[in-house]
Amino acid sequence: MQRLKAILTFTAALAFAAASYSARNFRGYDPAAFPVPVMNPPFQPAPWAFSIWGLIFLALIAQAGFGLLRRAEDRAWDAPRWPLMLSMALGASWLAVAMQAPVFATVQIWLMAGLALVALARVPKGGEFALRAAPIGLYAGWLTAATMVATGTVLVGYGLLPLGVASWVVLAAAVAVGLAVTARLTPGAAYPAGLIWALIGIIAANTANPALVAGAAVAILALGATGWMRRAG
Repeated sequence: MQRLKAILTFTAALAFAAASYSARNFRGYDPAAFPVPVMNPPFQPAPWAFSIWGLIFLALIAQAGFGLLRRAEDRAWDAPRWPLMLSMALGASWLAVAMQAPVFATVQIWLMAGLALVALARVPKGGEFALRAAPIGLYAGWLTAATMVATGTVLVGYGLLPLGVASWVVLAAAVAVGLAVTARLTPGAAYPAGLIWALIGIIAANTANPALVAGAAVAILALGATGWMRRAG
């Protein structure tokens, strides 16, 4: 069973990357998909920040491939496979759903993020922790931000929050989750790094909004400090 899970996890990582590459220019929900069009929301990172997906895909494929070839029967490597595989399997269809049904895609990305965090929580501490945890952590960290951005876009798009308020809600929610995960799970440096990268992208997209830039900068410092104090492995 462990080898089967290793095969499925590697297959899911390849499918996730391949499906996402086919729509690599995706930069957010279509504004026309909402009753209130959401054009370039300030809580969405700058376009270049999405390049992190290339690193995430490579890291997930490398981790899953090494786990299959060299650690297929290792319990420590096996522990996070089910939730990680399910998260990546959902991710393989996410872009197709996002381009057609943003609300369903938002529910889907919440499931992806939740499963990624479960996988991260299941990674045992000790030998080879960084090899097992870093790819999952980077993925989960970026998803923490992406989930909040997707949710904020839907809330604004359906007139449930004004854009300015949504920006602070998205920022606060992403940082609250990030700090809680970093403090409680001691996931290593990759998890806060993924979230911090998204925050840097938000700063770059909001140079004309000093308050939001300051809030994101404070969030980066808080995440960095928490990650340093709770570093593991």
